[in-house]
Parts: sequence; structure tokens; C-alpha cells
Amino acid sequence: MTDARRWGAEPASEQATDGDGVRLPRLRIRGVVMRGAVQGIAAVALLSLGTPFVADHDDRETFLAVVAGFSAILAGVGIVIGGFFWAVCLGDIRRWRDWRTITGRTGGVSIMAPVLVRAGVLAVVLFSGALGLYHLVDDAGYSSWWYGS
Repeated sequence: MTDARRWGAEPASEQATDGDGVRLPRLRIRGVVMRGAVQGIAAVALLSLGTPFVADHDDRETFLAVVAGFSAILAGVGIVIGGFFWAVCLGDIRRWRDWRTITGRTGGVSIMAPVLVRAGVLAVVLFSGALGLYHLVDDAGYSSWWYGS
């Protein structure tokens, strides 16, 4: 008979969990905010690469103003509601992949708190980047690359 095991393969490392099956360590506000800020910086980089594809100057300014406006609304909603959810579930903040460990009706709040906080921080960074790009396009000279056609 042949042996189905692989020789030399390391066993998969088990994640540390508590009694409910929730992965440890629990999420901390600092880590959630840092990830949101890094994702926001990536979103600003993507926005700055995509902005030149809007050719007309007025359309480019409108595009950046709309992105800034929507991200300001998302930032306000995400940080306020996410912060409220975080305060309500202070001892029980869970990751998105811990969704299967929810047992009650209100357990989803403990998962949505870090999601909303991260989205809110991402939107704050995106808002500042979009607003900065808007002023860069607005103040650009007529023959400038940022001005458009």
C-alpha cells in the first residue's frame, strides 16, 4: 500500500481561539485605524492615477469634488456609527471571519464595528487626497498636465 501523507510537510498551525471559537487576540482600535489609513493611501494613489483619464478640466474638477463629497459622507457615517458600535461592544470586538461564532441577534454589531471604523478612516484619507487633488487641478496652469483639455 502507498502512504498518502507527504514527507516533510509541516502541520498547519492552529489559530489561538477562545471558548466561543473567536480568534485571538481580539481586534484593537489602533490596528484597525492603521489598516484603514494604509488602505486609504492606496485609494488616493489609485485616484491620482485615474484622474488624468477624465479629460475635460471641468469634468475632472467635478469628478474630484464628487469623490471628496461621497468620501466625506462615508467618513462621517463610518466613524460615528462604527465608534458607537465599538463602544457598545467594547469587550467583544470580532473579525469578519468570526461571523460563524455569532449566536444572538445583536452579535453582528461586534463584527460591523471594526468594518465601519476601517471604512471611515479610509474615507477620511480619501477625502483629504481627493480635496488636495481638486485644488491641484483647480490651480494648475492652462498648459499644465493636470489642467486637462
